Amino acid sequence: MRLYNSLGPNPRIVRMFAAERGITLPLVAVDTRAGENRQSAYLAINPLGQTPALALDDGTVLTQITAICEYLDETAADGPSLIGANPVERAQTRMWTRLVDLQIAEPMLNGFRYSDALERFKTRVRCMPQAAADLKLLAQEQLAWLDGQIAGQEWICGARFSLADIHLFGMIDFASAAGQPLNPALSHVCAHHARMKSRPSAAA
Repeated sequence: MRLYNSLGPNPRIVRMFAAERGITLPLVAVDTRAGENRQSAYLAINPLGQTPALALDDGTVLTQITAICEYLDETAADGPSLIGANPVERAQTRMWTRLVDLQIAEPMLNGFRYSDALERFKTRVRCMPQAAADLKLLAQEQLAWLDGQIAGQEWICGARFSLADIHLFGMIDFASAAGQPLNPALSHVCAHHARMKSRPSAAA
């Protein structure tokens, strides 16, 4: 098993998840800045040209961070699940991870691609520079909504640490370094981010 790895929040989320589950993943570096992920050799591994990709020993390749993390969770030798121990917990984790992804991560990342990183991405994906400012604002509005939802909670799913927490942290940490700083007025999200940053897996 090996993880095709690169710079960016998505591979980092998988690395953090693996570290939390006690899994060591051999890493294969993919130079996305140089466009290696858009070359034929990598496209044969992941036709979408995205990282990360998890190659299993039988030749199966898994893409998309949620699918990869769920596979790692289910096949980990021991330790508590970060998806959930029962149907309700698993549904909650998937619900919140999906909300973080669609409501916060997507507008945040597209706002970055369409503005700060436009020169790099304009020949790789469909870019809409005219939408960048609104997408960044939308991400901030959704973070403000989430701030109210997690008031009085340690983690997004209440007392239970999960993939949703890792996903949010990875995206915010990336955006904060890419022109979309975390608003200090969002006290609950800021406290959550600080708790995540103190975890050993944040260095993965």
